[in-house]
Amino acid sequence: MDIQQQTERVEKESMIIKRVMMEMEKVIVGQKSQMEKLLIAILCEGHILMEGLPGLAKTTAVKTLAATLNTSFQRIQFTPDLLPADILGTQIFRPDTRAFEIRKGPIFNNIILADEINRAPAKVQSALLEAMQEKQITIGEDTFNLKSPFMVLATQNPIEQEGTYPLPEAQTDRFMLKLKVGYPSASEEKEIMQRVYEGINESVCTKIEIDDINRARDVVNDIHMEEKILDYIITIIQATRNPDEHKLDMSHLISFGASPRASIWLGKAAKAHAFLNSRGYVTPQDVKYLAPDVLRHRIILSYEAEAEGITTDDVIDNVLERIEVP
Repeated sequence: MDIQQQTERVEKESMIIKRVMMEMEKVIVGQKSQMEKLLIAILCEGHILMEGLPGLAKTTAVKTLAATLNTSFQRIQFTPDLLPADILGTQIFRPDTRAFEIRKGPIFNNIILADEINRAPAKVQSALLEAMQEKQITIGEDTFNLKSPFMVLATQNPIEQEGTYPLPEAQTDRFMLKLKVGYPSASEEKEIMQRVYEGINESVCTKIEIDDINRARDVVNDIHMEEKILDYIITIIQATRNPDEHKLDMSHLISFGASPRASIWLGKAAKAHAFLNSRGYVTPQDVKYLAPDVLRHRIILSYEAEAEGITTDDVIDNVLERIEVP
């Protein structure tokens, strides 16, 4: 299939997915980039971590997305007293049968909203590791496969807030993207106020079927990626691990670079972004656009960088600016 035929196929299938964006815009004011990245996660069946202060519609965005899809949805409110069994399920002894019965937890749904995930201690957060990576969970001696699609969309407040626990690096690496949710612009905030005062409560009506999502995923997988784009992705990831080899004076700022999951997800995300823009091929701009969201939770800074007030976003911007674009 040549690029022209692939583009025509992409244009046809992307119209269905774009309907989800149109429905979400009825409810969410602004945040178009954030909604686009939620759709990218759907297309790649990846997990998303959304970080922002309270009141920035993180939870609303996820609930609205779930409402547009004909899939099962479950919200889990993470609290300090939550137990792993509250998420995964547990074994219940039945006196009448004198046998143990598995009672499945809320994880057995397609879309999981892990609300304020950093409010729960590490033991509970780690209960999600097997589910997020292997799409299965183990209760006692029994292993259960999870429904497809399976996505965890987690929200968290910044770590500096009282009563929160940092997420383990092993868990954050399993998130495809980490989105930073910022404040709305003045005009967007005005529209939000007007909607609230006037009692406007838009609801979504389009229901996208799982078959539509799977068909779109097949098209995304077939999107053309030149070898030089693959090399560009690898160079970016390698530069976070060995800055000196790429003539970047940043080795003193980075303790650990991005994992191999970063290169895998960056390539997939770039394809999905091309799909949403009705293109049958990936450009370097697709890669640059999504690199910060793929990398910001995978680079561990040194104490020196933290002391100087340098953030992972600063490091990523420097890498993208210095690495030659093909």
